[in-house]
Amino acid sequence: MGLLDGKVVLVGGGTQGVGAAVARAAVRAGAVVTVSGRRPGPGETLVAELTADGGKAMYVRADLADAEQAGGSVREVVAAYGRVDCLVNSAGLTARGTLLDTTPELFDQHIAVNLRGPFFAMQAAVADMVRRGAPGTIVNVITSSAHGGQPFLAPYVAAKAGLAGLTRNAAHAHRWDRVRINGLNIGWTATEGEDATQRAFHGAGDDWREQAAARLPMGRLGEPDEIADFVVLLLSDRSGVVTGSVIDWDQNVLGGLD
Repeated sequence: MGLLDGKVVLVGGGTQGVGAAVARAAVRAGAVVTVSGRRPGPGETLVAELTADGGKAMYVRADLADAEQAGGSVREVVAAYGRVDCLVNSAGLTARGTLLDTTPELFDQHIAVNLRGPFFAMQAAVADMVRRGAPGTIVNVITSSAHGGQPFLAPYVAAKAGLAGLTRNAAHAHRWDRVRINGLNIGWTATEGEDATQRAFHGAGDDWREQAAARLPMGRLGEPDEIADFVVLLLSDRSGVVTGSVIDWDQNVLGGLD
């Protein structure tokens, strides 16, 4: 038996990167998975991959920067399967901006993708769980930069730090409903999105991963499938009663100094 046998799981922003890895891991763990995102091509390609060996999955088109669509993606899952047992918020915008050069438009984009979308997806998911009087689990993919981050990530840090606070607040509010809500502050991870970001904002070449790895304690970046396995554990009953935890999934230690 898999850790998520028969569970209905929605992975928001699940068409690539960490989200896609979570979708794969959840299917392997026995879940019925829905991935949501704004690009049908990658979404439908991933679903074809997930169902090729008998897995159960579907794609829901949703721009998760839009509050109505973020909540609506949950409601589509409930309409299709009668419930949602688990939600993963993995969408993220990492466009660069400092305190001095961030425009209101860029700031609002970060809030929309990194905070507002997860808020309203959580709202819809928890509403379904409370309505049914059923337990559920939520995992928010956050960032180690939520502790402070680099100067060029000012709006990203602001939004993701808000998501960390929201994770704790919602977990406290709904612990008596048996809804467990946790978060992962992930470190530098080798994803398609990170590759595009490094090339677009930092002039990185094809060897940027190797150069980055040489500067890291473990000699490599984190991998999406490693994070995905951790997320599945948090979604499952094997994580016990843990709720309101925002776990640093990183190879750098907060407060450690050289």
